[in-house]
Amino acid sequence: MATFDWQSTFGPLLTELAQSGQALWADRLREQLTHRFDDNPHGDLARWFGALQSLPELAEVSAALDRSAITLRSPTPLNEPQQAELETALRGLMPWRKGPFDFFGTHIDTEWRSDWKWDRVLPYLSDLRGRRILDVGCGSGYHCWRMLGEGAGRVIGIDPGLLFLFQFLSVKRYLPDAPVDLLPVRMEDLPDQLQAFDTTFSMGVLYHRRSPLDHLLELKGTLRRGGELVLETLVVDGPEGYSLMPEDRYGQMRNVWFLPSCDTLLRWLDRTGFRNARVVDVTDTTTEEQRSTDWMRFNSLADFLDPTDPGKTIEGYPGPKRATLIAEKP
Repeated sequence: MATFDWQSTFGPLLTELAQSGQALWADRLREQLTHRFDDNPHGDLARWFGALQSLPELAEVSAALDRSAITLRSPTPLNEPQQAELETALRGLMPWRKGPFDFFGTHIDTEWRSDWKWDRVLPYLSDLRGRRILDVGCGSGYHCWRMLGEGAGRVIGIDPGLLFLFQFLSVKRYLPDAPVDLLPVRMEDLPDQLQAFDTTFSMGVLYHRRSPLDHLLELKGTLRRGGELVLETLVVDGPEGYSLMPEDRYGQMRNVWFLPSCDTLLRWLDRTGFRNARVVDVTDTTTEEQRSTDWMRFNSLADFLDPTDPGKTIEGYPGPKRATLIAEKP
């Protein structure tokens, strides 16, 4: 059985970074990827790579990246064996959490309607055309593809989840020349003060950080002067200075640390040196936006809420409310 060749997968990006003044980052990435895939490979790596390799070979693939589902098309309809081969391969990469996607007529109804979040954020973004973008905690890369659909010049997503990487590569397999890549690394694996991006997104990450202010400073370091931060996170109602720290779990998640009020979050952005910070959207998360599907069959939001009061989590905390804020680096 063929093994995953990370060097050919990431080689073009490593070369691009080295040639664009980011040689130190390229060298660090090579070391990190060697450790991840050669020295300490994940137990499911061969299975995920096998699913990726099982996707049917198709020519002249086109894509629609400006609609709800990331949509791949072929000029010739797939025959029944190809459709069966495609679905088997994609199901080998379950659970699919962020999306949706449409592979040549096979619709992947993901746990999250990530398009709803994108639709809420998009009206407030600076024009993405030609911009160099970093998407922190990008999951399977759904929003990275939507950014490209809005004309971004270069998109790099980072997320340590290897299943997310192979879900991303299932799209990239058919769009090999697209200027979008997903790196299976953490925020803290990036060099300090990259100052390489016009826009940095951090959506659904801040509440997982033990030190939210350090995360904001790390995000600031990725941006060039005048660059834009797009921050989306769980919040709670309350005055400036208020932040909820769960006793143990929040919505059955163990790794939730701080849920600030919007005014507290604005103060955090101010204290970490951002300017013109503003709240552009606050939305309650519903069981229509996050739910179990045939492509994600595990428990989802409905199982994490109080069955007698869906306005609260099962632990009794306020139900999930998400705010999006935008700020600039001076």
